[in-house]
Amino acid sequence: MSCHDYQRIEKAIRFLEERAFAQPSLEEAAAHVGLSAFHFQKLFKHWAGVSPKRFLQFLTVSHAKQMLLRSSSVLDAAYGAGLSSPGRLHDLFVVVEAVTPGEFKTAGAGVEITYGFHDTPFGVCLVAQTARGICALSFVAPEGKAQAVSELRASWPQAQLREDAEAGRAAVEKIFSSRLGCKDSPVRLLLCGTNLQLKVWEALLRIPEGAVVSYQALAQAVGRPQAVRAVANAVGRNPVACLIPCHRVLRSSGEIGGYRWDTVRKRAILGREMARCEAEG
Repeated sequence: MSCHDYQRIEKAIRFLEERAFAQPSLEEAAAHVGLSAFHFQKLFKHWAGVSPKRFLQFLTVSHAKQMLLRSSSVLDAAYGAGLSSPGRLHDLFVVVEAVTPGEFKTAGAGVEITYGFHDTPFGVCLVAQTARGICALSFVAPEGKAQAVSELRASWPQAQLREDAEAGRAAVEKIFSSRLGCKDSPVRLLLCGTNLQLKVWEALLRIPEGAVVSYQALAQAVGRPQAVRAVANAVGRNPVACLIPCHRVLRSSGEIGGYRWDTVRKRAILGREMARCEAEG
């Protein structure tokens, strides 16, 4: 699927959301994105695995509340095992390495980072990696590539940056393949953050596909129940979209909450995951 196709999907989701009470028809949504009803339905189902109507049912507040309740027992077991326990973190079999305190202090001095832009089912992304693993994955607006590189440089100000899209192509294909991850070939991440940020990102890695968690429950899981705002800020600073699934964190009310790479994209990622889980269940 091309990024142009995703732009149509995103535009359609926004249109359907904004007019939810009016319940626009398939023909109206299709016309809004410049397609016939037949081609729009085909495109959407190819991308999501379900019809536009079913997709939006996954993203209602009432469904989100049910998901929060159903996920609680799964997450209690995951977090009860202890955040430092070995083994599978989530469906991608991610292996995480944090930079050392000395490396954190020197802001990446002596580290070479290669980066490139790639098409994904959720639009263009920037993927950056070091010899020790992926250090950034961010979604990029069509006109936002320069800003994305500037943000990467700000996160690793002393590192050497080199554009090389080919270097990250295999990782992108693996991350966004229909069947994510392989235990024999884990995805490796190199993370640079404060102690709280690292703890929150590791907790996010324990949320499996098809489950969601509230900000309050996440704060409880990392032992900071009174610091929900600080935990939410750490979620918002997640440098590796999708791999560290910050999109699976919702407000306790069932509302979608914020997302660093646009809330419509958050809905798109969540809805597509839920559709896949329904198909497999």
